[in-house]
Amino acid sequence: MTRPKFKKTMNLIREGAFITELIFQAELVSYSRKRLKESVDDFDKIAVWLSIQSILISSGNISKILWPTSKYKERGEHLRELLKIDSNSVLKSRKFRNKFEHYDELLDDFFKDKDIYSYTDLAMNPSLSSSIGESCHRGYNSYNNTLVIHGEILDLNDIVDAVEQLKLKCESLFM
Repeated sequence: MTRPKFKKTMNLIREGAFITELIFQAELVSYSRKRLKESVDDFDKIAVWLSIQSILISSGNISKILWPTSKYKERGEHLRELLKIDSNSVLKSRKFRNKFEHYDELLDDFFKDKDIYSYTDLAMNPSLSSSIGESCHRGYNSYNNTLVIHGEILDLNDIVDAVEQLKLKCESLFM
């Protein structure tokens, strides 16, 4: 027996399940953001990075629901249309989540064919130290809530704000 082709409109139960999952992932981002602020205040470096990683994972899960693989493309299109999500949303990119997920590969690439190594990781407020430079693999600036990985910067505020807007759109469907 062949599986029926996905229809342009989802049934309400299936749609509700995805909307509920989006709300859940948004709640995880919100909780992680609150925990990140508390961890910075407590100078708890491990909790800071746990919170950052949690934000990236949950926002990555949101991205996978809204921009899935080609097999589930129609589902993603339907949900983005339903929720009025712009195709250029900051939530689309999973680049920073992937950098955490494949950090071992980043390290291998960095150390490949080098005679002199300078390595700084998990830096706090790296912009305050000009001596760190390109050796900073992962850094977090608590003053402006940005993440730095290998010289690339992600504004976590943009992610958190976009997730909060998504959550409001999702919740409005249940009212």
